[in-house]
Amino acid sequence: MRKFTTGKHAIAECDRCGFRYKLKELKPTRVNDRETGLRVCPTCWEGDHPQNDLGKYPVNDPQAVENPRPDNSVPESNYFQWGWAPVGLSERNSPGLDNDLLATGAVGTVTVLTP
Repeated sequence: MRKFTTGKHAIAECDRCGFRYKLKELKPTRVNDRETGLRVCPTCWEGDHPQNDLGKYPVNDPQAVENPRPDNSVPESNYFQWGWAPVGLSERNSPGLDNDLLATGAVGTVTVLTP
């Protein structure tokens, strides 16, 4: 025994645009793989957005190398500018480290006029 009629000729309104369609033509909307209860026409229907599936599937995208080793083929001091306090670094302060960074600056004046 059926609970509802077949609705062969039933007319319904799209829940988004409000136009009339056959009930069979309206499609259910889904968000996060769950039906929202809205029925929309083929023009208004949009599939569930793929970004809603983030975290649903495991993603293994390793970036680091296990047990890395430094490249010892070239001496570091000849090829890198050190990032910690590099200005004024000299042989007498840190023997073995070459650094050709120079500090330059200027002093000027600022005039402020108030109405």
